[in-house]
Amino acid sequence: MSGPTKTMTVLTCAALVLTTTYTVALGSSGWLWFGLVLLVVSTIGMAAADSSAPPPPPPRPPASTS
Repeated sequence: MSGPTKTMTVLTCAALVLTTTYTVALGSSGWLWFGLVLLVVSTIGMAAADSSAPPPPPPRPPASTS
């Protein structure tokens, strides 16, 4: 997983915790949960796209000087 995908995953988990805390403390908000679902779907799509990317080519050997 690349750096941006890891960051997106951490932010999604933090949003889940905050949304759950808000719901317990103040009551449910449909728009808040809808936004969280969109964020989760975006994170899954980003992780899927990241995992399907081909690996970078191997580095070239140093050129020999004769």
